Amino acid sequence: MNDGTGARSLWGGLRVAVLALLWGSTFLWTELALRGLSPLQVTFTRCTLGALVLVVSCRASGRRLPKGAAVWRHLVIAAFFCNALPFALFSLGQQTVDSGLAGVLNATTPLWSIALGLALGSERGLRPVRLAGLLLGFTGTIVIFAPWRTAGADGWGALAILGAAASYAVAFTYMGRTLVRRGTPTISLSAAQLVAASGLSALAVPIGGLESIDPGPTVLVAAVVLSVCCTAVTFHLTYRIINDEGATNAAVVGYLLPVVSVLLGAVVLGEDLSVRVVLGMVVVLAGVGMTRRQGTAATAQEATAQEVPAGEATAQVAAAPRPGPEVHPTDGRRPLSGNRR
Repeated sequence: MNDGTGARSLWGGLRVAVLALLWGSTFLWTELALRGLSPLQVTFTRCTLGALVLVVSCRASGRRLPKGAAVWRHLVIAAFFCNALPFALFSLGQQTVDSGLAGVLNATTPLWSIALGLALGSERGLRPVRLAGLLLGFTGTIVIFAPWRTAGADGWGALAILGAAASYAVAFTYMGRTLVRRGTPTISLSAAQLVAASGLSALAVPIGGLESIDPGPTVLVAAVVLSVCCTAVTFHLTYRIINDEGATNAAVVGYLLPVVSVLLGAVVLGEDLSVRVVLGMVVVLAGVGMTRRQGTAATAQEATAQEVPAGEATAQVAAAPRPGPEVHPTDGRRPLSGNRR
């Protein structure tokens, strides 16, 4: 038993490490893809190739895309806030913001989730430590953003990335209320959502996506890795981790993303790390850690839908099932009749 538990723990830790590396490298590959593609071209390519991979996986597992106008209406709204809009904002922002800093600013997603919960009244009984974490996290964001010294394109780029992080928070809340635990397999939901995101991004291509492209080897490799590994594969890994080990273990990834993005940006792209950015990153992560402290099992269960990993492709985390008798994303089984919704 101990050997089996140790092996499962090792395997689970390995999956978390791979997921953190893939998510954290999203900003590096976006930076490289932007060297030959426009922001909207990157967005469209990412959604389309990612959707293709997930649709093929869905069919290979014997699943079908969801049916019904109501489900697809929710999927379109979720795809806008969870995929099309944030993907575009990240690409726009990274034209002037370093990839490492983009990863740090993306870590504010849980902070936006709590702020949204307070505004909607769904976040009740906020403990002082979590409120202090919320304030501390946004203070760290201000230190990184440095509005007193940032202006022009750099300032707008940082705002775009913060907007993407806030968009994820909106998506998490909406998906948790309309799509999660409705009897549809998660692989079907994720595939359909990226299909909807592909359609939405295609509508925007004529507006700003018809520029000439420079399809060099680096750009092509970056676009493919970004689409397949950092979008489609991360969705699948996220669902597996949450299904097998719960959202609490998956949430560990949120702490690793900024570290991975900053290190990759510095090592691969030669991006500078100022003392101000490092200090701001530490403050943001400390604030996020404080907001995830739960006092009771009930609040911990409520946090599952709101405080899942704040990564780029984490957009799908809110749509993942709770541990237990959920439909596994990779097999063809349905829940037992005694586990009806």
